[in-house]
Amino acid sequence: MKQSRKNPAGLLKHLTVTNGKEFRLRDHNPDATPRGINEAAALALLADGIARLSALQERLYAQGTWSLLCVFQAMDAAGKDGTIKHVMSGVNPQGVRVHAFKSPGPEELAHDFLWRVSRELPPRGQIGIFNRSHYEEVLVARLHPEIVAHQHLPGERQGKHFWRHRLADIAAFERYLDRQGCIVIKFFLNISRNEQRKRLLARLDTPSKQWKIVPSDIAERARWDEYMKAYEAAIAATATKAAPWYVVPANNKWAARLVVVEAIVVALSALNLRTPQLAAEDHLWLAEARHLLEHEG
Repeated sequence: MKQSRKNPAGLLKHLTVTNGKEFRLRDHNPDATPRGINEAAALALLADGIARLSALQERLYAQGTWSLLCVFQAMDAAGKDGTIKHVMSGVNPQGVRVHAFKSPGPEELAHDFLWRVSRELPPRGQIGIFNRSHYEEVLVARLHPEIVAHQHLPGERQGKHFWRHRLADIAAFERYLDRQGCIVIKFFLNISRNEQRKRLLARLDTPSKQWKIVPSDIAERARWDEYMKAYEAAIAATATKAAPWYVVPANNKWAARLVVVEAIVVALSALNLRTPQLAAEDHLWLAEARHLLEHEG
């Protein structure tokens, strides 16, 4: 990976998936770091990226026509929470919505699988963050048939093409969002199995972090290869120019955070956002307001 301040998109070149036809997860090294950039330099670039993101978010909010949805998917301990916390540290919280999807409840199970996602979409002018998302329905659900069983789908809708159809529905949903002015970008934080092991052990050894680990973390880890196949299938089926995937090397947290902030900056910069210009009558009102304030009392 090669990156410069003048060309932030250069960092993303080999990490962006817009056509999944030949996508193979094994071609992406979770231990990769930007060429020629060490951790200290990356922290400086991250601070610069956060500042640019803050300025772009202000224009996004003021213009009020576009919205941006950032989807984060990863195996446990890959760093989703920390990445979101660091990257979004400089933005105005009034213009950002973060939603972490948990197991669906009875009301959600009574609707189609995208229903609860639609309710949490960011309104115009805002950035939405999905910490896990509708993709759980083709990842965890694919490995746990009991999840689909609880959705009470008609038997006639559970044929041999079920997963291909569900992935096609997700791709169509994201295409619809793009046509409505909601830009979708998706991040897979690509951590290695060995690095996950180290992080889980570190949580066990740190009392203040032990609450983060649950029995399912270990159980799901045993099915690592199955999950990697499910992720590969999901990315391959839903990567488009309108809703790209970024396969983020996540073994080094500083590299992952830099990639994510640059991807968000690139997405917002492409919208050519402008602060709204006041009409002539508004300038007259501003002049009157200045006069009243300057001569107050």
